[in-house]
Amino acid sequence: MENKIAQESIPQRRLYSGETIPCVGLGTFGSDKYDADTVSWAVYGAVKYGYRLIDCAAVYQNEKQIGAVLNRLFAEKEVSREELFITSKVWNDRHGEGQVLESCRKSLEDLGLEYLDLYFVHWPFPNYHAPGCSGDSRNPDSRPFSTEEFMTAWRQCEKLVDQGLVRHIGMSNMTIPKLEAVLPLCRIQPAALEMELHPSFQQPELFDYAVKHNILPVGYCPIGSPSRPERDRTAEDVADTELPAVKKAAEAHGVHPAVICLKWAVQRGQVPIPFSVKEAQYISNLKCATEDPLTEEEMEAIGKEDKNCRLIKGQVFLWEGAGGWEDLWDPDGVIVT
Repeated sequence: MENKIAQESIPQRRLYSGETIPCVGLGTFGSDKYDADTVSWAVYGAVKYGYRLIDCAAVYQNEKQIGAVLNRLFAEKEVSREELFITSKVWNDRHGEGQVLESCRKSLEDLGLEYLDLYFVHWPFPNYHAPGCSGDSRNPDSRPFSTEEFMTAWRQCEKLVDQGLVRHIGMSNMTIPKLEAVLPLCRIQPAALEMELHPSFQQPELFDYAVKHNILPVGYCPIGSPSRPERDRTAEDVADTELPAVKKAAEAHGVHPAVICLKWAVQRGQVPIPFSVKEAQYISNLKCATEDPLTEEEMEAIGKEDKNCRLIKGQVFLWEGAGGWEDLWDPDGVIVT
């Protein structure tokens, strides 16, 4: 492994609370391709190299293994708990009264931690699907977004802050109409919004809305998720690493196009959370944020490559009577209250 990266060289982003968060994190969703031990050892190596932001979730089914390597890192005095920024998420089948607390406590137990730095509502509705299910799988209990149901989950998240179990709470996979429906009802505002963000899917309106409301955009699929599950692939998908402006910048900087996608994300102001279990890749993913920035011209050219190409469409969450996956994302701005 290369020498550990200096923490002072890693740019930080500031949450509304004044707390800082690293500009790049390590995702831990194995895309149904890697087992829990493989992912957890990537966490071990990444932290040893210099990662301090680890993005976890209960539904990824690897928090217990990640907890074991975190405990090893603490025992080896490689890093202290206070130096890490660790997130997790409540899954869709745990939104009911009392269930969010149970879910958070289980994640804390599995991760071997006393608190989480940020806890997300993973999806904004209780539409459950089994991990690894096929793309055409449907749950008969699925239903459209409900402001009331969402706030049942969110108010429990606020109680987690009150109890000191989490330091910040966040939302994920939201839209502007959904945010407009729930933000006025929040006692504690979301510190971050986790959302799909990459050069071919830049979500400029949602991105700007979040920033305007002091909500930090955290971007998943930052290089277009080339290893995403088959259920999330369609013939119309665009490969971000093949976009002309991305390839041109990669040639100019002498790096892989994936590196350019991450540089663009960091310089734009979002926090990308790329996933990789390969040492050379996760090292490159963090290191690229600390050196050889893109020029203004390159940033502008990549900004023009937006194709509105959503990769994670969420079709497994559709309800009976829905017209298509687009209905999950409020094509008509209709919200159930």
